[in-house]
Amino acid sequence: MKKFLSLFLVFLLLGSLFTVSAFAEDEEEPIPVEEMPDAEKTGVTINVYNWGEYIANGTEDSMDVLEEFTRVTGIDVNYTTFETNEALYAKLAGGGASYDVIIPSDYMIARMIREDMLLELDMDNIPNFRYVDDASKNTVYDPENRYSVAYTTGTVGLFYNKNYVPEPESWEILWDEQYKDKILMFDNPRDAFAIAMSILGYSFNSTSEDEWYEAAALLKQQKPLVQAYVMDQIYNKMESGEAWLAPYYAGDAAILVEEHEDIGFVMPPNQSANFFIDAMCIPKDARHKAEAEAFINFMCLPEISAENCGFIGYSTPISAAKEYLDEEMVNNPNYYPDEETLARCEVFNVLPDNINTLLDSLWAEVKMGGPGDTITLVLILAVFVLTYVAVLVYKRRKQKREL
Repeated sequence: MKKFLSLFLVFLLLGSLFTVSAFAEDEEEPIPVEEMPDAEKTGVTINVYNWGEYIANGTEDSMDVLEEFTRVTGIDVNYTTFETNEALYAKLAGGGASYDVIIPSDYMIARMIREDMLLELDMDNIPNFRYVDDASKNTVYDPENRYSVAYTTGTVGLFYNKNYVPEPESWEILWDEQYKDKILMFDNPRDAFAIAMSILGYSFNSTSEDEWYEAAALLKQQKPLVQAYVMDQIYNKMESGEAWLAPYYAGDAAILVEEHEDIGFVMPPNQSANFFIDAMCIPKDARHKAEAEAFINFMCLPEISAENCGFIGYSTPISAAKEYLDEEMVNNPNYYPDEETLARCEVFNVLPDNINTLLDSLWAEVKMGGPGDTITLVLILAVFVLTYVAVLVYKRRKQKREL
């Protein structure tokens, strides 16, 4: 009786979305979004925190999926973006903001589960979870599907300017001195270190401190060649020709490669690369859990997933969505790699605390150019502090003499 009453209240609150989803469960195909009736405003606004350039927004003839969600549920969305998993984690751990839906990657989800930062999902409120492929369920980071629902999948490869760089055959090209100041590098530790670990032949999830030190040494060797450590800034820098080489996510080939014939993309053959799943979760301090689950449910509709992934270029974890996608995209190995390619890929797992701490320290050293630079910065800071103290002492003595 309590369960029935709870579901009844949810239906009343969320309107047509859950009603349509529930009654469509036995249908061969889901009801088209355009046939879903408009819902009355609920007066609720959910805060959604997602990666940049990572949702269909109505531009370039795409569907504005947030607008459609609001239309069929009556729930408004405040949508903001982050650049890295680490930035997302820091924002939540710092308690500076409250979000209802977040979309971290696999290893960060595992870390948040371990640190009790996520709420368990009520799958009665997410009936469209049935559309998610088995390959994206019961994952190593969430084996019982209690905290996450897959949003997209993808791989990592190399973007290169065909006018200046031949098709790369290995990650080592990012260490080639002839491309000095034309190389971009990931501005987050897991992706940057993964490339170094691949070159060294180590697992991306190694628990050997010595192996992480080796990878850090390799990244420090690369630093003098790197123009900038970036994330979404890759678009402008590659488009303008300011940079010629950049590792990044395969989904972005939809923008860079297909709109610029002089830019190519390749996954280095015979070397390992990251395969990732980004998934929708609800943080522990979410204020609108049922409405957040309505959002997750909506994004799992095959039509919506197709509209979304067709625009952003990343792979859908919902095979039924491929029926709505262009055949050219579905058959493109950049978006849907073959089994041989996937066999070379490795998923990031959550690392032990000691390795996470070491990784953060090593990444800081890489970005600053090594421990020597750290010492220099400390010395500069010490000189500044001593100078400041000396000025204060001088002023006080001067005031005493005047008295």
